[in-house]
Formats: sequence, C-alpha cells, structure tokens
Amino acid sequence: MRIGLIRHGKTEWNGLGKIQGQTDIPLNSEGIRQAHALAHRLLHEPMKWDAVVSSNLSRAVETARIIADTLGIPLLPGDERLRERFYGEIEGTTEAERLARWGPHWKKCDCGQESDASVRERSLSFVEEAAAAIPARNLLVVTHGSLLAQLLQAMCANLADKPIHNLSFSILEREGRGWTPLLHNCTLHLEQLQS
Repeated sequence: MRIGLIRHGKTEWNGLGKIQGQTDIPLNSEGIRQAHALAHRLLHEPMKWDAVVSSNLSRAVETARIIADTLGIPLLPGDERLRERFYGEIEGTTEAERLARWGPHWKKCDCGQESDASVRERSLSFVEEAAAAIPARNLLVVTHGSLLAQLLQAMCANLADKPIHNLSFSILEREGRGWTPLLHNCTLHLEQLQS
C-alpha cells in the first residue's frame, strides 16, 4: 500500500496566521488554485491512486473533491479522525494575539488543546484501519498541518520535523508493519502558481 498525505489548500485564516484547529474555514481562491495544481500534477504522474479520503472539515473536503474529480477516482466519506488538532481557546487567534495573551510559550499553556499523543493515536488508528482494509490500495489522504506533523513522525520517525506547507504532498509505502517515505512535504506543483 502507498498512502499519499496532503495538507489542504490555503484559507483566509492561513493568510492571516490564525490557528484554525477544528473551526470549519473554507478554502480561499488561492487554496482552490493550489488544489487544482496538485490534481494536475497527480494526473500526469505515473503513480496511480485508487481513492481519496479527507478530514470532514470543509477545507479538506474541498481539496479532496477537486483532486478526486480531476483524477476520476472515488471520494470516500470524510473521517473525523483526520480532523485537525482541537486547539481550544487558541483557535481563531493570530501569533500576536497568542503572544500577548499567553506569552512566548503559548504552545505549552493549558488552553483546552488536544495533546500530541491524542492526535497521533487517532490519526494512526485511521491509517492502520485503511492499510488493513485494502492492503493493495493506493490512497490519497487530505488532512491538516498539525495532524500531519504528528502522523508523519509516528509513521516514520527519521523524517525531518519541519512545518507542513499548504498543499504539500508526501508519499509513504507500507513495508511489513512499517512505512518508508518516498516523498516528503513536496510543493513542486505550486511553483507554476508563482510564475
């Protein structure tokens, strides 16, 4: 099995530097263009994908729908285990607001946010269930930045722990009980949008 992990396209809150968490913010026009850019890339690459699944938050569903429609593959029902981390009181705040309210160590404050362990547990639960259900399937998964950072580290601890960009694309291949990275946090398809 190969699993393609995709972060959703850009939203207005991404542009403002606001933490979205599980607040349901749609893609903006740039996010839609980003999703089409990755879909076009996937359409012209030799690796074929069997289905797309996403978080049930609209920014991920919209990204997944664009990809599924372009590739002509099924869009599976959204899965809440793929939702972004719940950030509690931090959701909807900018970096400046977080620093003013909680200081430079705001990531460690007790503001009702979901723990790393919880995010890893629920996202790995999805991956293991998907791998067990149809081991020969190549599945695209559209989800969120903080969840992907935790999931990628859980699946393959030797990957560089760096920010996951909007519409980044990673591919991991199942080998026995483990995963081998074939591509990590790639945004080459977005370069055409810069020109």
